[in-house]
Amino acid sequence: MNTLISIVGGANIDMSATLNGAFIASDSNPGHVDIGYGGVARNIAHNLSLLGARTQLLTVFGGDLFGGLLYDHCRQQGIDVHLSERDSAFRTGVYLCINNHGGEMIAAVADTEAVNAITPEWLTKRNGEINLSDFVVADTNISEDAIRWLMENVTVPLFIDGVSTTKAHRVVNALRKCKLPYLHTLKLNLKEALAVTETSTYAEAAQQLLDLGIANVYITLGSEGVYCRNAAEEWLFPALPGEIVNTTGAGDAFLAGVVHAHTKNIGFPQTAQYGLMAARATLLSPKAVNPDIANILL
Repeated sequence: MNTLISIVGGANIDMSATLNGAFIASDSNPGHVDIGYGGVARNIAHNLSLLGARTQLLTVFGGDLFGGLLYDHCRQQGIDVHLSERDSAFRTGVYLCINNHGGEMIAAVADTEAVNAITPEWLTKRNGEINLSDFVVADTNISEDAIRWLMENVTVPLFIDGVSTTKAHRVVNALRKCKLPYLHTLKLNLKEALAVTETSTYAEAAQQLLDLGIANVYITLGSEGVYCRNAAEEWLFPALPGEIVNTTGAGDAFLAGVVHAHTKNIGFPQTAQYGLMAARATLLSPKAVNPDIANILL
């Protein structure tokens, strides 16, 4: 039977604007706008589903039109949403980003109020089914208390995506409050890693994160590739070549690739390399998830 993976966190509508030329502040900029389905947790679930895993998404959909569209789309992609909830008290999350003409993000706004409903109490009601999973993945759109609950109650390997410099602090704060601080895998980008550790290099940041109780650290470096480290190994891999179309979702695809590699029990450096291949597939697509990820072989 295929591996079962539970993914906890945000599901959003993505609005991505890419400029035709140089950005001009305080002015209307010609460009192209794409609207699709996103959210870090949802993107990871979608990627893992394309890679052949059984995925169940734990999120809160708003009671609005966007919520209905997201809910139906998840089911159409083979993502199990029976542990999720639709709540009319919330509007569905929206992620809005502006990319330069090369596809790299200039700025973004994330309106993810709905995930505030994912509390320790909310998760406790689903604890039995969560721990029937082979792996659990979470994003830091959920609260620090919810992240700590996962660290203290999930009995299978837990992977976390840092999401942003502001939200990544929730992981570190939760670890410091845990009775037995431990986290299987944390994925951060360079800005997030330096921000949460107050260090100046990715190597220093990774060491500090390991000291906090994180077993495997992956720090993505954008065009410079990825640095990964655990207690026994450290590796630096360059980014894979390819013309960037859109950066939205690349980090989510990277972590999905890492999780998928772990389901196949391959080595630590190979997990990072597979994550890079998954990220490149997304970078080559205008959407946050590229169906071609299913064609990447381990």
